[in-house]
Amino acid sequence: MVSARTWIAARVADVEDVTPNARVLGVEVPGWPGNLPGQHVDVRLTAEDGYQAVRSYSLGTSGPSTRIELAVDAHPEGEVSPYLVHDVVPGDHLEILGPLGGYFVWRDTDPAPVQLIAGGSGIVPLRAIARARADAASGQPFRLLYSVKSPEDAIYRDDLMAMGEQGLELTWAFTQHAPEGWPGVVGRLNAETIAAAVFPATDAPIVYVCGPTAFVEVVARRLVELGHDPARIKTERFGGG
Repeated sequence: MVSARTWIAARVADVEDVTPNARVLGVEVPGWPGNLPGQHVDVRLTAEDGYQAVRSYSLGTSGPSTRIELAVDAHPEGEVSPYLVHDVVPGDHLEILGPLGGYFVWRDTDPAPVQLIAGGSGIVPLRAIARARADAASGQPFRLLYSVKSPEDAIYRDDLMAMGEQGLELTWAFTQHAPEGWPGVVGRLNAETIAAAVFPATDAPIVYVCGPTAFVEVVARRLVELGHDPARIKTERFGGG
């Protein structure tokens, strides 16, 4: 069985372009021990000259399967993400280290309401959490606020819509372009948008916020201003790569 401290050679099984700038990779990891929803892995690439680059990526899936799923958004200045999005093909090999992280995880034994707030590709671990809840049919109230540039830039859009029919309360926020007839405001999340979409602090939800650093900091600050307990706000940030 794979140890979280051991690099393992994994094979890209399938790829799917899901937005103009993002791709979902299905990766087969022999001996994978399974992972909790919200965990991540390190991915290592080695060039022909021996140069190595390592980046962390959240897992879009959870559970015992040896197939893991990475959803990667290409950053123009990155070393690894453009390769994963534009160049990797099925049959290629990656080195995987994980599963990693025990803080930003959800367990279906926790009965508390759950509020998910994602910015851009920050949806990836939150999708794993929402999917785990749908699969467990455990009944905890779940809400997701997803801030994205446009509908075309929404990773896992169809899956999230399907989970919306299974009890996930889904609220979209578009920062640049909204669908025709969109009744809401187009722009960055503000205090009013957040307050209208999230569980009230009196419900004592556990909140998961994931996205770019500036997004996470603003959202976490707004949540505290709305009365949410900082100890119940879990955050995960990411940068270019």
